[in-house]
Amino acid sequence: MPVPLLSVPSSPQLPAAADVVVIGGGIIGVSAAYFLAKRGVSVALLEKGMIGAEQSSRNWGWCRQQNRDARELPLATRSLELWDELVAELGPGLGFRRSGLLYLSNDEKEIEGWAEWCRFAATMGVTSHPLSREEATSRGAITGKSWKGGVFSPSDGIADPARAAPMIAEGIMRFGGTVHQSCAARGLEKEGGRVSAVVTEKGAIRTRQVVMAGGAWASSFCRQFGVVFPQASIRSSVLSVEPGAEGLLDALHTADVTVTRRGDGGYTLAVSGMAKTDPTLQQLRFARYFLPMFAKRWRSLSPGDLTALRAGHETIARWSLDRPTPMERMRILDPAPSTRATDKILSRARTLLPALKQVPVQARWAGYVDSTPDGVPVIDPNVGPGGFLLAAGFSGHGFGIGPGAGQLIADLVTGAEPSVDYKQYALSRFGRSARGKVAEF
Repeated sequence: MPVPLLSVPSSPQLPAAADVVVIGGGIIGVSAAYFLAKRGVSVALLEKGMIGAEQSSRNWGWCRQQNRDARELPLATRSLELWDELVAELGPGLGFRRSGLLYLSNDEKEIEGWAEWCRFAATMGVTSHPLSREEATSRGAITGKSWKGGVFSPSDGIADPARAAPMIAEGIMRFGGTVHQSCAARGLEKEGGRVSAVVTEKGAIRTRQVVMAGGAWASSFCRQFGVVFPQASIRSSVLSVEPGAEGLLDALHTADVTVTRRGDGGYTLAVSGMAKTDPTLQQLRFARYFLPMFAKRWRSLSPGDLTALRAGHETIARWSLDRPTPMERMRILDPAPSTRATDKILSRARTLLPALKQVPVQARWAGYVDSTPDGVPVIDPNVGPGGFLLAAGFSGHGFGIGPGAGQLIADLVTGAEPSVDYKQYALSRFGRSARGKVAEF
């Protein structure tokens, strides 16, 4: 069963030239192209498969400030404002609403960690409420359990992963931009050390500015012109159930399961900590960058299989611009979900929330979550040749902060005052070796 996804038409013709070419039709790429088009910039968005078909439609749909890294929090706060604006501009079909996010726990250490974050958030003007035992049990009454504590973030919310990126892509065309699906970007042409064109499978587009928002494919693309971007993907399995469960909260997180209401009235069910690490040569290449993260999170990861190696998104190969590339051989990353994991998720959800017991499964899917060594994205206009901006490695946090990231990218491309401080997202934070050319692996 495929992940639910709204399909949108492509623009009829590839332009010969554009002010900006955005590579990648996930939430980051469509948001960047949307805000550029709104400013009257000539922009072409390229997607090798379908808009939103990879991780942008395979996530929980949370749009949160709660528990964000301090570096991501400004983007998260700005994004919530932009989600409100997008609904006003594009319609309620985006599914965004500030439903509030409820976290419940019986782990004292976890509860204190959330409370500590709330104290920090207050210094940033963000409201999030630690919950006492009585408050947590009351808010979580639908579970029928007693809880030691929790946290509630009232201004956070959810949007519909099945519709958000496609609807924003429609907005790009409404403002004069073009959207091209089944059109892989093979590489760049350069003149005088600066981008001069993007070569696609359907022809070249002359441009002086490129945004690489290719998600799990970004590192292998950057490798083609000598930029080292440490990136690793993990495979996460998720499922959804059909509409029919009554009385559930829009968004609930516990250690056992996370439940999120979908735009069609069904629910997405997931569990943090059931991801698979599928080995690839790229992961081996960047192992030294990721060892500290893996050492901290090893309990939530388990060895995978050769799925990622066969998919090709983490290839270390070089390719030619006049031949089909790995992106054309794998239009959409659609790995098989773990049956064991999804069965366990479903069992946990039905145990915690009896209202789900009689509701049929709608779909099961998996997706590759692309990560950086510190779990914070790279948004850097000073990577590689002049005119190339890298925006990737959103580490499973990109859906909610997509609009804010897109607006920031539009600021950087057009020379406007950046909406948030972007220097904290620089690729150089991973060391000098992550910016220039390196020896062949």
